[in-house]
Amino acid sequence: MQQKLFTEILPIYKSKKNNPYSIRIKMQMLGTIDYSILRYAVDKTMKRYPYFCVKLQQEGNDFIFAENNKPVVISNSPRGVDLNSAASNYHMILFSYYDDWIIVDIFHGLTDGAGVYEVVRTLLYYYCAARYNVKLSAEGIRTVGDKISDEEWQDPVMKIAENLSAPKHYEFSKAMSPAESAALTVEEINTAYSIIISESEFMQFNKKNGASPSTMAALLLSRAFYKLFPNNQNAIRVVVAVNQRKALNTPLAHQSLVGGAVLEYSENLCSQSLPQQIKAFREMVANQISKENVLAGIASTTELTKMLLAKETAEERIALADYVNKIATTIATASVSYVGKANFMDAEKYIQAFHLWSYITFDITLQISAVNGKFTIDFLQRFKSLIYVNAFLQELDENGISYNFKDAVKMKMSNVKFSWD
Repeated sequence: MQQKLFTEILPIYKSKKNNPYSIRIKMQMLGTIDYSILRYAVDKTMKRYPYFCVKLQQEGNDFIFAENNKPVVISNSPRGVDLNSAASNYHMILFSYYDDWIIVDIFHGLTDGAGVYEVVRTLLYYYCAARYNVKLSAEGIRTVGDKISDEEWQDPVMKIAENLSAPKHYEFSKAMSPAESAALTVEEINTAYSIIISESEFMQFNKKNGASPSTMAALLLSRAFYKLFPNNQNAIRVVVAVNQRKALNTPLAHQSLVGGAVLEYSENLCSQSLPQQIKAFREMVANQISKENVLAGIASTTELTKMLLAKETAEERIALADYVNKIATTIATASVSYVGKANFMDAEKYIQAFHLWSYITFDITLQISAVNGKFTIDFLQRFKSLIYVNAFLQELDENGISYNFKDAVKMKMSNVKFSWD
């Protein structure tokens, strides 16, 4: 089995040692982790996801994923080991555990939040049933023995890449930079803060104001930026992650299929009520998630991937990927990502805490999770200062949203090892 790569190419060259292009899910479970049961659950899970049991191989200037029959590694440590290394049996996914925590690390080029949630649903189904000696419903869970459809396997972007219209090129004014605006030093290792909110309370607040969790978080973050620097001359723009599967009509695809909608907070908006501001943001999202606009975004990424593949050396490709990232940070101020309600089914009651970390393009990224009756907002940033965290918490306070705030954690994620490292 071999998989030719396309959507995975840009992530390969974006990944950095201290900012790996990966996703990390951390789950604090009920009781100490039982390694033998976790080993059983991981083995069962990976049988269900053969397209994630792969190793990266280079063929000339190109890459493929080849079948990897070696066991997926389970590391007994908070840090884990490097993905795509001898320590991980050259897998692009690995599992770790310590005390009562289970950690899943996966290369973000392999899949996105929606894709890794499927893996976690399967893992929890097998682990929790055995660990807590209970019978769990398999409804909505992908389990061993399922027929894996072609739609799950095939890359929908690769199928349409040659037939896409020429990409649109947009001109954006410079966006506000959180680090520059507050004269902050970008650290070598990113920092994560966590904000825990009652799911029922936050959903009630969203419903009252006509919001979704992601648009509300994006708006509150934008308002925080504006109040901190009311005389800022650059645009405040927050990119909200968009699942492209719906526009592509491929809900089962496993690839990383996440795009973005750009939400700009203007001086005109700040004088309006919260529901009016939310309405404006939701209209911006609705316009940008139309099939036409999603395909236009995919066309731009496709063009960039082709430009990358035209470069002959890894150094040239890394330089181009770095340039793309630099341009992105001048277009937007921050990003917000919300996969949606986790729906880990019967296993949710055994999860005490849940965190999702990811590669950071902008100075600030909010990763939102909804698990076991709680929203967790992981406030990921490239500096230590609490200036923006506190401003965001002030927005929660002013709107009567109660929360628990967790101390800073250094984001020491598993690196993705490449030949040029």
